[in-house]
Amino acid sequence: MDVRIFTEPQQGAGYHRLATLAITAERLGFSGFFVSDHYLAMNDTPRLGPTDALTTLAGLARDTSTIRLGTLVCSSTFRWPGPLAVAATEIDHMSNGRLELGLGSGWFEAEHIAHGIPFPEVGVRFDRLEEQLEILRRFWSTPEGERFDFVGTHFTLRNCPALPKPAQPNGVPLIIGGRGARRTPSFAARFGAEYNLGFSQPSAFAVQRERVSRACETIGRDPGDLTYSIAQVVCVGADAAEVDRRAAAIGRTPEELRRNGIAGTPAEALERLAAFAHEGVERVYLQVLDDDDLDHVELLATDVMPIAETMPSGT
Repeated sequence: MDVRIFTEPQQGAGYHRLATLAITAERLGFSGFFVSDHYLAMNDTPRLGPTDALTTLAGLARDTSTIRLGTLVCSSTFRWPGPLAVAATEIDHMSNGRLELGLGSGWFEAEHIAHGIPFPEVGVRFDRLEEQLEILRRFWSTPEGERFDFVGTHFTLRNCPALPKPAQPNGVPLIIGGRGARRTPSFAARFGAEYNLGFSQPSAFAVQRERVSRACETIGRDPGDLTYSIAQVVCVGADAAEVDRRAAAIGRTPEELRRNGIAGTPAEALERLAAFAHEGVERVYLQVLDDDDLDHVELLATDVMPIAETMPSGT
């Protein structure tokens, strides 16, 4: 199982805390450092306010050198598809080909209201997302020197030069996340390099993985072409007292975190990860909510990641 670090910058980390955490994750050998894409905190007023996901990744592209970088996931309501393609391509070059782009329909209405961003009903948001995914694919697959047109319900591009091209030969890998029963699996099959399910139980992941597999088979794609991943809040301690302290620091209880995340002692965390691996999880994004607790990340790197990386995926 591949192990990555995932953060929630809208809670007020600020760029410098995020950069310190990303550099630490790179030094410790985590394969990726990912950020959410939100403009409003989910609970109390944060320390510094939100950061912009793409701006943050551009900075991290220059402050790191080997770790994969990405979003989990960008809200399609925030950005027009053409400028998003250009910005993502530029970050890919700044990172020497280390960017991965998660893209979703958007769900947090309050942040749209707070920042003057239109928030259409859910069906329209999914229609917009589908068009954006198709535009990104054409942007990165159109041969150099050629142009493309796209006429959709929500977006129209004419005579688009589809430039610049990403550093990665096949374009920036797209991550499709969500728990939808129909359109999300279809989008993953048609556009995704990876399918991600956040904050769910192993049994729920198994259901979604099967849906994605069936969607792949419907269009003649090998389901094994995708990487299957989860995102889970993490709270691990060397002993019960350390678990309790870390849970309190993020305003959660150890009992709830054990039920709904990767929590407890390293042995407990590994048992939980093994349950996900049994259902076909190949990659885990560990959601670190206390971005100042670098000792936590050190413990994960020494006592959890090495064993998790040996876990086979599937039954």
